[in-house]
Amino acid sequence: MAQTPRAPGSALRTVLLDIDGTLIDSNDAHARAWVGSLRAHGYVVPFEQVRPLIGMGGDKVLPELTGLDPESGEAKRMGETRSELFLKRELPSLQPTRGVRPLLEHMLAVGLELTVATSAKSDEVRAVLEQAGVSDLIQLASSADDAERSKPDPDIVQAALRRCGRPACEAMMLGDTPYDIEAAARAGVDAIALRCGGWWNDAALAGAVAIYDDPQALLDDFEHSPIARRRQPAG
Repeated sequence: MAQTPRAPGSALRTVLLDIDGTLIDSNDAHARAWVGSLRAHGYVVPFEQVRPLIGMGGDKVLPELTGLDPESGEAKRMGETRSELFLKRELPSLQPTRGVRPLLEHMLAVGLELTVATSAKSDEVRAVLEQAGVSDLIQLASSADDAERSKPDPDIVQAALRRCGRPACEAMMLGDTPYDIEAAARAGVDAIALRCGGWWNDAALAGAVAIYDDPQALLDDFEHSPIARRRQPAG
């Protein structure tokens, strides 16, 4: 996995945020929406086969599950069905992850910028941030629509860096899947992992510079966290 080296002593300016599983407890819901869409289009795929792929975009999920070209008409129709099922059936009952709003408020209070870097489609991003109760705290967002390839490719992280106008050495990623960690690493960005996304054990998240249970746990340890250590240049 190629990585861009981080300049020693670079001060942290912006935190790149994954959404699903990180800011809101939505990973299972996305898996259910994919299962429903696949079934509606004639593919019977169990939840257990879909769930480990959540965190990647449809450009990777559909080829993995069906062999379809993600640019094909059928794949696009399946993606539209999944989005409709997620927004109408799943989203209204979803809850933010524990402590997410206080964490984001604290990061803003200490002068950090917040930029979303997600594999979700742009038309879902605002709705999900609203459901998570943090849309008013997010300054910038990049989505699957800003990148050719979804995580674990680095495109979305790189798009988020362009959006906020910061080099990789001034950023840190907060995510919940190995795909977040790999995408960040390939863009030269350190990542903190959260366990609240479910499914993944610590071994799968081992590329992160730190692992916390959820946003509240990170907030509780904030002054000892990699974020606090990176806020000022070394020395």
